[in-house]
Amino acid sequence: MSSPAGNAGTSSDAPRPARELLFHVRDVARVYGEGEAAVTALAGVDFDLFAGELVVLLGASGSGKSTLLNQLGGLDSPTHGTLLYRGWNLAMADEAALTNFRRDGVGFVFQAYNLIPSLTARENVALITEICRDPMVPEDALHLVGLGERLDHFPAELSGGEQQRVAIARAIAKRPEVLLCDEPTGALDVHTGITVLEAIERINRELGTLAVIITHNAILADMADRVFTLSDGRIVHERRNAVRGAVGALAW
Repeated sequence: MSSPAGNAGTSSDAPRPARELLFHVRDVARVYGEGEAAVTALAGVDFDLFAGELVVLLGASGSGKSTLLNQLGGLDSPTHGTLLYRGWNLAMADEAALTNFRRDGVGFVFQAYNLIPSLTARENVALITEICRDPMVPEDALHLVGLGERLDHFPAELSGGEQQRVAIARAIAKRPEVLLCDEPTGALDVHTGITVLEAIERINRELGTLAVIITHNAILADMADRVFTLSDGRIVHERRNAVRGAVGALAW
């Protein structure tokens, strides 16, 4: 791999000076199919993302949120446009380079937990740490998400929120610069969802990880540094919060 691993009440347009630029995205589009069967999932988006930010993506189903997350994570490539990660052109990378980027630089959290039932929480996290360059100790990752007392429990012995936190621990155990979360609380009740979001926020704050979270819940926008609202494959609004709200205080 040749790459390096507003409205009222918002802040100024300038990014925080201390933050490093991670993603530079200009006119990125993704079209599936050709001719009359072509479907435009992204219609040209422009933004920059910085280290240590917590960003929320809002929008209805089909607005382009998951497609955008897949572009950032190297799971898909744009039809056209500029997609740079630390100056490295993801849009022009081959599959081997993208595999290394996903393995070492990006943590993924999905609505489905995707844990292996026959392995304990510790062993599920260890699957990732065994293949990464500079991983955490699995126990440390699980402690970070509040599961230090559940290390040797199997998924069937854990609640839905605990299973999702194991999935988060697995994602961050590789020490990624980027954490991409696609509806991580979609299958959880309100109280459990807040616990999961608190874990993501703690990782963002303590590790300085760029966290990008897809959600349908507009209330979660208050927990973010910035909020992008998507519609028909475009970013139609950007909001900057001068002060991030506490996750536990959100009224779902």
